[in-house]
Amino acid sequence: MYTLLSGLYKYMFQKDEYCILILGLDNAGKTTFLEQSKTRFNKNYKGMSLSKITTTVGLNIGTVDVGKARLMFWDLGGQEELQSLWDKYYAECHGVIYVIDSTDEERLSESKRAFEKMVTSEALDGAPILVLANKQDVETCLSIPDIKTAFSDCTSKIGRRDCLTQACSALTGKGVREGIEWMVKCVVRNVHRPPRQRDIT
Repeated sequence: MYTLLSGLYKYMFQKDEYCILILGLDNAGKTTFLEQSKTRFNKNYKGMSLSKITTTVGLNIGTVDVGKARLMFWDLGGQEELQSLWDKYYAECHGVIYVIDSTDEERLSESKRAFEKMVTSEALDGAPILVLANKQDVETCLSIPDIKTAFSDCTSKIGRRDCLTQACSALTGKGVREGIEWMVKCVVRNVHRPPRQRDIT
């Protein structure tokens, strides 16, 4: 009887919580992506003006509910001196959204180095990775094939995990919902990183 009531309580009043890191170089559009995610999935969230978003120094946190899953986003600063802090969050996370500025060809190799360092960390083994080619609304941006080519020698280092490269415009919201829904599917089925249980509030 207790097991039945416990299961019913969990079904009615708890969500599975998954921690998702949002990583990438500074000015890639990570915080804009986070704001668009909160606006699209949280009914009463008004959101901040996207034109007022500045470079993240430290950490932004946001929560989105998708069905029975709750995603807790940790948007970490992308400046070079802050990248050394990323690995402190790897063991706790369930997935990574890596944002690339598709309009900044000059810094693409720098972004690739940061991605490579991240993806080879043992603490991230098995965590799904969504690579967002952001700013696809700009005519002169790099295409998905361009970015895949630039990152091609990282492919073998990704290992056995879900990984998707997707076009996105955090500014217009294009690709935001699809990216989040893909990530939810991946973290829910990933038995190697079980969720945390949180009461619905």
